Amino acid sequence: MQTSAAIQKQRSIGSVQFLPVNLFASVMGISGLSLAWRQASKLFGTSPVIADFIGIVAVLMFIALSIGYISKWILYPQKVVSEFTHPILGNFFATIAIALLLLSSVLGTYSQVLAQAVWIIGTASALALSFVFVSRLLKGNQEPENAVPPLIIPGVATLDVGVAGGTMPFPWAHEINLMCLAIGGIVALVFFIMVVSRLIHHAPMPAGLTPSMIIMIAPFEVGFLSYTNFMQQIDQFASILFYFGLFLFIVLFFKVFKKSVPFGASWWGVSFPMAALSNAALKYAMFMQSWLLIAIAAVILALLSIILIVLFIRTLNILFNGKLLRG
Repeated sequence: MQTSAAIQKQRSIGSVQFLPVNLFASVMGISGLSLAWRQASKLFGTSPVIADFIGIVAVLMFIALSIGYISKWILYPQKVVSEFTHPILGNFFATIAIALLLLSSVLGTYSQVLAQAVWIIGTASALALSFVFVSRLLKGNQEPENAVPPLIIPGVATLDVGVAGGTMPFPWAHEINLMCLAIGGIVALVFFIMVVSRLIHHAPMPAGLTPSMIIMIAPFEVGFLSYTNFMQQIDQFASILFYFGLFLFIVLFFKVFKKSVPFGASWWGVSFPMAALSNAALKYAMFMQSWLLIAIAAVILALLSIILIVLFIRTLNILFNGKLLRG
């Protein structure tokens, strides 16, 4: 039996059994921020030390969350199974695969061998999870209300393979990148249409899911990055992807960033789509060399940095006051 002191401590800081898998989205956002600042060092001449520091934070966060979630898996396996089989929360397991893929790009600055190993693990995970979740949906009898933005995440995970894998030296990497671009692009597009249909024809989503609406820009901005990495050029199709994602972000920004939306771990869902938008804007601005696009890229990077700092501080606050890990 637990002592009263141990019970009281668990009540004060919470329990690992309530560690949400969607918190891995924070690693995605911070990794994306690191990659964005690395691009900014080329476009604006900022110090690459900024990107290095943010990358280290992302790696440490992934290690800490992995230890926590593996502990949850060992101690409370039924909680993990319940989360994985949940029609909405289950999609967030793909954030682990995306985090690995983005971290492979972050780690590539320091060790190519480590980056390649992490990319292979991330690629295998993304493909496996896409298979699982698409197969699950095709069983039928799905509730229309469950067609919410997190449904898009497994497709985005497969798209991210090409984002991180453009520089992989393996002879088979080209075909893997093409396959993942095909799978991720079509899956994300189909699920995007399902989500839009649900948002238009059914009741509004619960307030806790409101931040996840920003995920809807991910197929276009991640698609832009994956497509241009694969093609090694920016053509008109890539421009269409970028501009529609930017337009959608502006539309959704005013629907998501409202004081009435309560803060929770789900807010990290805004981080990785915005990071993808920032990286896409920087890449497109460097290609076009337009002062307006450069200004837009700078504004988006600044906005992303501010939002992630606020999310990081507020998450630490609810962690230490016990609200994050409390059932």
